[in-house]
Amino acid sequence: MTEHYDTVVVGGGQAGLATGYYLRQHDRDFVVLDAGGRVGDPWRNRWDSLRVFTPARYTGLPGMGFPTSPYYFPTKDEVADYLEAYADRFDLPVELGVRVRALERTDDGYRITADDRRIEARNVVVAMASYQVPVVPDFAADLADDVVQLHSTDYRNPGQLRDGGVLVVGAGNSGAEIALEVAEHHETWLSGRDVGHVPFHVDSRFGRHLGVPFVLRVLYHRVLTTGTPVGRRVRPKVLGRGGPVVRTKPADLSSAGVERVARTTGVRDGLPIVGDDRTLDVANVVWCTGFRPDFSWIDLPIFDGQDAPAEPVHVRGVVPDAPGLYFVGLLFLYALTSSLFTGVGRDARYVVKQLTARDERGGGQTEASVTASREADSSGVKQG
Repeated sequence: MTEHYDTVVVGGGQAGLATGYYLRQHDRDFVVLDAGGRVGDPWRNRWDSLRVFTPARYTGLPGMGFPTSPYYFPTKDEVADYLEAYADRFDLPVELGVRVRALERTDDGYRITADDRRIEARNVVVAMASYQVPVVPDFAADLADDVVQLHSTDYRNPGQLRDGGVLVVGAGNSGAEIALEVAEHHETWLSGRDVGHVPFHVDSRFGRHLGVPFVLRVLYHRVLTTGTPVGRRVRPKVLGRGGPVVRTKPADLSSAGVERVARTTGVRDGLPIVGDDRTLDVANVVWCTGFRPDFSWIDLPIFDGQDAPAEPVHVRGVVPDAPGLYFVGLLFLYALTSSLFTGVGRDARYVVKQLTARDERGGGQTEASVTASREADSSGVKQG
């Protein structure tokens, strides 16, 4: 039998829960589908020592602050438990263990196939982050069989590694923090281009009271958006190589004995090559080389085919060519904070506002989405 809802939210992480909060505020008929066995599991399954890069005052979702000191940096398990408590507090209809296999158009909405279920809805909100499929270079397969290889999504702690040197590939936030941790037990190299870093310690007095509020609430949240010229210039760079390192400083890595090396470019005799011709004799490689989105289950002509992988073309999460379809949680969906707790609530509120306005008008695009689409076209910016 076919199930029917007004709105289906795909994904039960922070983006999906924030969307659910606003749908509940508007008294909508909706369901949140998530493939995990428990709310917050993507956080629980990260490396053991992970703490979020934003203090608790900026790690809450709409309607419920994070229940700890505002300057505390929560652990990944504390974030997971917070998300679970959030879903319970607002009685959000999250259905777990439901993996969506396909999304297609119908005459009056959309059809979702999830294992043996078929669900139809007027509106669908895809609330999934861009971090879906781990990326590892093809030449990783040429490393010697006795070299331990882990992607950051599988790394938990240094106990997984063999005795011997460690090459951490990727110098963003994950790479810097993992390199700092493994350097306590192994000779460690950190490979990759310098992506820059926040020029102050986030847990210092200056950072707590001035630096972090300015970066998160002003620079990342209001200045670096798709609505500003500087934001539109920065966005492709962020999508291509990520944002600056937040907590770890170059001096921290140097003090820990981590050696910075050039990009990893290939393999020779089973060992990684960095730069033009330097071979590193290591026993372990940790790939902090990021993720790519995977929307292959969406059978709709909404993707820009010029780039690989293709991403949905949207304006602030509203898909102009598919009325009733929305996205929340993507990297730089609207601002540099769009994939962070500080920005996902704003994006969810905007999308739900557009969704309800569309339904009140009887379907089709809202005036706001049409205007935004024209502005994007006139500026030459692809927002997707």
